[in-house]
Amino acid sequence: MPFVPNTDAERAEMLRAVGASSVEELFSDIPEHLHIKGLDLPDGISEIEALNEVDSLAERNVQTKKMDWFLGAGAYYDYIPAAVPALAGRGEFLTAYTPYQPEVSQGTLQAIFEYQSMAAKLLGMSVVNASHYDGATALAEAVLMAWKARDGRNRILLPRELHPEYAQVIETYCTSFDIEFVRYGGAPENAPIDDKTAAIVIAYPNFSGEIYPVKKAADRAHEAGALCIVQADPLMCALMKSPGEQGADIVTAEGQSLGNPLNFGGPYLGIMGTTDALVRRMPGRIVGETKDKNGKRGFVLTLSTREQHIRREKAVSNICSNQGLSMLQTCIYLATLGKQGLREIARQSYDKAHYAAELIGGIPGYSVRSSQFFREFLVETPRAAAQIVRALGQRGIVPGFALSRYYPDRRNELLICVTEMNTRTQIERLAAALREASR
Repeated sequence: MPFVPNTDAERAEMLRAVGASSVEELFSDIPEHLHIKGLDLPDGISEIEALNEVDSLAERNVQTKKMDWFLGAGAYYDYIPAAVPALAGRGEFLTAYTPYQPEVSQGTLQAIFEYQSMAAKLLGMSVVNASHYDGATALAEAVLMAWKARDGRNRILLPRELHPEYAQVIETYCTSFDIEFVRYGGAPENAPIDDKTAAIVIAYPNFSGEIYPVKKAADRAHEAGALCIVQADPLMCALMKSPGEQGADIVTAEGQSLGNPLNFGGPYLGIMGTTDALVRRMPGRIVGETKDKNGKRGFVLTLSTREQHIRREKAVSNICSNQGLSMLQTCIYLATLGKQGLREIARQSYDKAHYAAELIGGIPGYSVRSSQFFREFLVETPRAAAQIVRALGQRGIVPGFALSRYYPDRRNELLICVTEMNTRTQIERLAAALREASR
């Protein structure tokens, strides 16, 4: 609804009804020293001046289209078909709210149902919910879900090479819970799983780009009575074995690369899927297919009610409409590309990344640290990686992510990402620039 201001007469009538003589009296409980007397704002400017000011601010942004872009680390520059924003931007979707009443929300419910169906196939899971804020919060929710499902066990195993921001979000989520976090390095099948372990978290791939198989660790976890949680790259699942095929109980993923732009860091899309055995413990909403009294196909929220999210110790997080549009864009993206299109994009990312690694690994002073990787790989640099990033940035090349931003003792490590958007010329230009930067 458009904003309709109240007239002076209407405001006076409302004040009389509540027994107040003025609007200021409504705020009389707020101490005087906390009152703001006025804002020190500059005089207004014209529309032309405002637009010029906004344009000048926008020109300070780094634009991916004008750079040779090799930065990943959790946010990826992938191609988005024109159909995705065109359909997602239609008024029927932009103005829709959370689907409480199926009789007036069939379009939104069907979009969620189709998204869940495609995402479940991609991750190899029985069911996927209607999405979380981002990959980090989805993983934190998965940790809480596993901890509650394994009552009496309070140990969660986290890989050392988990994305540092994901680890921080998990720690924040679990501040008030009796959970012990144990970090492990290397292959997940060698993690210290025991009878106190509620779940092991596996990064597939990890923050450094390394890919470790899931099945052996999942089997070990199940033998010990623990659950296996996998934080996956969803695009990689189009090319390699999905976590579900390898025995994962819960799979989470960041869906930004599936049809959502970089957006300066958000909003993103937290994908979460699980097995039939755990479906009623999963937070968020699930849409099911049904038939109405006339036998026509219809869609409803199923398996959990709104009330389920407020049942004290049995409660789970109530994820509502916060990611409706991001989820919708991923739904349209997956439907537009289809199975073969998604596999082709994944294949291009894989092949181009390995071509780049081959070129860079042959430059004196550089060595590729990753052996099994998808689209990101770690490079040991001859000088501080942050210095190389700054030097190449002046030439219109963003060569990757300097790990010293998270790990001060890893000054000479550069995480390079290659997607289907990078051309052969760009990759060769990156290699030439890195060669020059080593001198």
